[in-house]
Amino acid sequence: MTPTQETAADGPQAPAPARNADAVAALAEAIRTVGSGGSAGPGGKPGTAEGAGAAAPATDAQREQALRDTAEVLAAGGAPAEFATAAVALLGDGAAAALREDPWAVLGLPGVRPDQADGFARGLLGAEAGPGDPRRAQALVPWVLEQAALQGHSAMEIGEVATGLEKLGLPDAAAALQEVVVDGRVMAFQEELPGHRPSDDEEDEPPMRTLLALERLALAEESLADGLVRVMSTFVPGTDDAPAEADDADSADEETEAGEEAGDGDVPVQPGPAAWEAAAVAAPSSSATALVRAVAESAVVLHTGGEAARAEAAAVLTAARGLGLRAWAATWTAEGRDALRGSTDSAEVAVLAELLAGAAGPGRAPDGSLALDLLIVLDAPLLDVELAATLLESLADGTRLVLSGDPGQLWSAGPGRFFADLLAAKAYPAVASRTPDFGPIGELVSAIGIGELQPVEAPDKEVVILTAKDGGEAVHRAVQLLTDSIPRALGIPAEQVVLLTPGHGGTGGTRALNAAAKARLNPGPGRFGGFDPGDRVVHSPAPGVVRLGRVLDGDAAGLHLELTDGSRLTLSPAQAAGLRHGWALTGHQAVGRRWPGVVAVLPEDAAAGLTRQWVYTAFGRAERHLSVVHAAGQALPQAVAERPARPRTTRLRAILAEQAEQY
Repeated sequence: MTPTQETAADGPQAPAPARNADAVAALAEAIRTVGSGGSAGPGGKPGTAEGAGAAAPATDAQREQALRDTAEVLAAGGAPAEFATAAVALLGDGAAAALREDPWAVLGLPGVRPDQADGFARGLLGAEAGPGDPRRAQALVPWVLEQAALQGHSAMEIGEVATGLEKLGLPDAAAALQEVVVDGRVMAFQEELPGHRPSDDEEDEPPMRTLLALERLALAEESLADGLVRVMSTFVPGTDDAPAEADDADSADEETEAGEEAGDGDVPVQPGPAAWEAAAVAAPSSSATALVRAVAESAVVLHTGGEAARAEAAAVLTAARGLGLRAWAATWTAEGRDALRGSTDSAEVAVLAELLAGAAGPGRAPDGSLALDLLIVLDAPLLDVELAATLLESLADGTRLVLSGDPGQLWSAGPGRFFADLLAAKAYPAVASRTPDFGPIGELVSAIGIGELQPVEAPDKEVVILTAKDGGEAVHRAVQLLTDSIPRALGIPAEQVVLLTPGHGGTGGTRALNAAAKARLNPGPGRFGGFDPGDRVVHSPAPGVVRLGRVLDGDAAGLHLELTDGSRLTLSPAQAAGLRHGWALTGHQAVGRRWPGVVAVLPEDAAAGLTRQWVYTAFGRAERHLSVVHAAGQALPQAVAERPARPRTTRLRAILAEQAEQY
């Protein structure tokens, strides 16, 4: 859709901010009075027009007709006809009629901005498309919340939502918020203001805040909290006594039938405390011993630590399988899976996404739950709230769950801060590893984790810090390190070195770095949609899902890739449109993986976005060598000392606290 400078907001001026703020405050008080929560409105799916989510056309002919009709409406409003497929997928076979009835429903399509939706509405409605149109308001509120979700927020304070609406030229933000809350397009919640510490003589109610959330995210946080309660409340530790014999044949049959109905006819007898203690004593380290003991006593255990602490999770897997339990571990990436398999000599390790999809792992029991007694999830900070909810829903009652990860690393690409909220809630046993990450890189990263950026002794050039005057010089130096200095001086081939930078754009982003790296390492005309055989690439089919590989060839079937785990993948021309070169990655693209060599590039235009969390994650991706090329000046030490992470607004911690009071 062609952007337009003119918007529907170029009409009457919005009310004074103070007046709007009073109305929003009154709405928040009204929500507090009547309670929180909501349900799906008439449209079923938040943020879509009434009738959205209708079933897809029953036949190919009907679908083709729906696409033609929708393309015609899109063209009439000045939008690209290519949006028709996405519109029909979102709005169903009535997409054409839905868009004519509510042109701002186009805002639900990927990548469409409010100014573009306003232009489309003017194209269909003419002068009737005003800034205060109720349909515009009802589309903008979910859009603002979706944008917040892209920044990691699972909820948003009502005042912040109102401010966002005012910036979009909505005349009466309070009325719009009231409408979407009443009809269920978004859900409203009241919770105690975080960080409030009541005084000894405080008698009034604590200060509260009103949060708004998209239905899918609100329900995800509620669901995963309920799932945690379920596995905890149904957990029954084993005993050292032999199973009691049934009183008679009838009772034995009843127990067998009950087990079969629950899908656990082959569930082994749970080991008792003595067996677990023997396994704990045999664990390879004191931290592993503590973790095994915690797993023996609780259904949900949190485990924190750096890279070396992954060996402790591996020790629990080995111990549990030695006790006869159906135990599996799940990692975020195939690289993490292969590394854990190598350290445990166990095949019972799968990529989490593949385990949940049934492509790997223990399979499903008759009741649909995962057929296991213990699941160890590594890289737990990378789970967003929706994936975490899916994980909890897949576990049978009483299943042991170990969530293991490094709390200093970047959070999930999707909304929420699942692992951090669980740690902050202090509702579950937590075992902190005492196993340090050794060597100069480990020493540097550990110091960063506590807010200190200190020089380290690196006799074998494990850590090298270089400065650059600007992003252009940083790119030049980084590519020189990748292509020449590191392979020549340290014997690490360029294929085992990665460039990491905070963002895609700018003078030192992934685009600039990849262009320079390709020119040096694999120059070519880009004969397959900008790619040549031998190019390093990154494929991201969904947010947070990253596959690394190289181009093999291309033909009429698509682009053929070899992934880093050795598997092959063919991308159709449409799928290949999202492919990017992969010599340089962002910090989020690198999580869950490590490389023998890492070059962290910090251009001057990335200084404002640097956080301790990003620096910790990027520097920690290096196994043998880390080079830091930065033009950020004092922004680097300031970020490490003063900016731990970008804040995220979530509801999970408050939900867990409320549950703790109830149980």
